[in-house]
Amino acid sequence: MSETNNTNNANNANNANTNQNLSLDDGRRVKVLSPGMMVFKRFIRNRLAIAGICILVFMFAFSFLGGIVSPYEQDQVFNKHDFASKEFSRAKVNDSFGLVYQEGKSLPNLAKAKFNETVNAGKTSFVVSETNYSINKIADDFFSISTANELANVAALGKIVDIKPIGDNAISDELKSAATTAVQGKQSTFELDGVTYTLIPGKAKSYVLSSFEDISLASKLTYDAYAPENLSLIQNFDFRLLSETAMHAGETSFEYDGVTYGMDIESETAATIYTGEGEEKTLVARVTNVTVNPVISGMFLPVEYKEAVRNAIANHESTFDFVNDEGTAEKNTVKLEDHNYVVYTEQKTLLIDMYSSPSKAHWLGTDDHGMDVLTRLMYGGRISLMVGFIVVFLEMLIGIIIGGVSGYFGGWVDTLLMRFVDLFNSIPYYPMMIIAGALMDAFEVNPYTRIFMLMGIMGIMGWTGIARTVRGQILSLREQDFMVATEATGIRISRRIFRHLVPNVMPLLIVQATMSLGGIILTEATLSFLGLGIKYPLASWGTIINSASNIYVMSNYWFIWIPAGVLIVLTVLGFNFVGDGLRDAFDPKMKR
Repeated sequence: MSETNNTNNANNANNANTNQNLSLDDGRRVKVLSPGMMVFKRFIRNRLAIAGICILVFMFAFSFLGGIVSPYEQDQVFNKHDFASKEFSRAKVNDSFGLVYQEGKSLPNLAKAKFNETVNAGKTSFVVSETNYSINKIADDFFSISTANELANVAALGKIVDIKPIGDNAISDELKSAATTAVQGKQSTFELDGVTYTLIPGKAKSYVLSSFEDISLASKLTYDAYAPENLSLIQNFDFRLLSETAMHAGETSFEYDGVTYGMDIESETAATIYTGEGEEKTLVARVTNVTVNPVISGMFLPVEYKEAVRNAIANHESTFDFVNDEGTAEKNTVKLEDHNYVVYTEQKTLLIDMYSSPSKAHWLGTDDHGMDVLTRLMYGGRISLMVGFIVVFLEMLIGIIIGGVSGYFGGWVDTLLMRFVDLFNSIPYYPMMIIAGALMDAFEVNPYTRIFMLMGIMGIMGWTGIARTVRGQILSLREQDFMVATEATGIRISRRIFRHLVPNVMPLLIVQATMSLGGIILTEATLSFLGLGIKYPLASWGTIINSASNIYVMSNYWFIWIPAGVLIVLTVLGFNFVGDGLRDAFDPKMKR
């Protein structure tokens, strides 16, 4: 009995050792493991395949769950308060005349140009569009411009003077008498009741009686109001006439509209106008020959600021400080550009937080649009992975249909479809993508619509390899016994192809699709890097790298492009590892 027991124990031990030494693909285990289980066992024993699975799980969690966890949106722009040098004002030393008009009056542009020519030529009148203009010199570089108003035609016959009104003009007896006296005395101008009249000679001792009305003042001085309420005052014709006349005459005061104004004259081109005396003294205007205007139309610049600009120009200083209304000293820079002085002011302003370094708020900093790089990477991963899977699905769908029909029917059908495949293979891929991208840019296609159009174009352009693979496999499978059985039982053709033939090709297609996913992601990244793929504000890993397309950004802001590049490399490696693992697992001759 003891010998029998020992023998049984030895047999059991040998059987156990034999079972332990059996490999996964050993024929004696086929009855125990199904084909799917055998493939799974082979796959999980491949360490690179498991590493690929881990990488892909991380990428999907990072892309699809990270965007949910992130407190930011993919197109959220961040701002910061910082000092920035902005163009604030422009200054110019007046070398041309500025005009101040009577209320309701103006000069056409041609008359303005003719006025400058006339003054430079030393003449006192000019004609534009049959309108006579008179120039009256008040002081150096200070003129009044008047226009003639024709009142009557005057004819002189010896001592007889005949005056006939023009149009509806009314000529008083006093004016007739004064005009007669002027004609008889051979005077070309005369005054009556403070109005100057002119006799313009015509033909055969005829004249045109005209009165001249002031339209505008022309001066090289500029007036700056100390307060906004004085802006309308310094643009008033009569105020400017009285004040500048007094200034050129060296007078220290003048009266306008019942108010007495004092003047502190510093030079021929600088003076200060004020009202009152002592503690009640109120500054009204500053007169200089340097114009300082704000860049923003309608902004009021304090006279103190304008004086600081003028002092910097006069002293040939490139910078000066000015204390604003808030008591903050602002640094200003003066630059000469095209005969104008441009003043740049450093102001605390709200700026886009571009290229911000990694911090607690932004773990990977911000990009050139002021958006969080980490959040953009998360949302960009969604698009890159989605593009890869949808394009592969389209390629497989088209390839299986074309390849299945071609391989099953053969003959002229096979020849026709394969020539169709050759036609697609002859189309250059990247030139077609460049043309498609240019067309979408020209038609300003919506960024969301552009994604689906891009995926469709990539899928249509990349299915030919799968079609050839399916066609080659089905050519060898259609003559086997199980296909003869399907034909004998009367199963319809579509069912024979897609239910019995295609499933036998699926293991090979799964491997090919898995390995091509990485290539598609690289293609999308390349197109986006070239500006042909995903457009702002959407993000993909390729567009993120595109923001570092110049050497300065690449060398100074590593956090913009290195993380996106690492994610692309890891994702492509992950898909390649999984594809290699599936290929090895589906190979029945692989030994482990």
